[in-house]
Amino acid sequence: MMSRTTYKKKHPSLYERIYAVVRAIPKGIVMTYGMVARRAGLPNGARQVGYAMRASPGDLPWHRVVAAGRKGWGRISIRDPMIADAQRSLLEGEGVEFSADGEIDLSRFQSQQSSSI
Repeated sequence: MMSRTTYKKKHPSLYERIYAVVRAIPKGIVMTYGMVARRAGLPNGARQVGYAMRASPGDLPWHRVVAAGRKGWGRISIRDPMIADAQRSLLEGEGVEFSADGEIDLSRFQSQQSSSI
């Protein structure tokens, strides 16, 4: 019989898979919820990624996950203005630039790996 630890290593939970993808996003780069979902093996799981982000551990670079905006653009979707401002500040601190409309040009700030997803 397989031990619980061995089982968890071979079959990570859904949130663990999502968190592994988010931890791999480099500084100065963003991914949309949908991109994270597809990378975690959840082709239609953008909403599930959102739930995981709400429950995320404190050491997760949650600020690098943004909503898809108009084609080729990402945006901050957090409704709480204080947290949205914190996310923007963290991203700007990593060199991510925002348009006058508050959007992120994914052609500039999306990882090359995520663009093929």
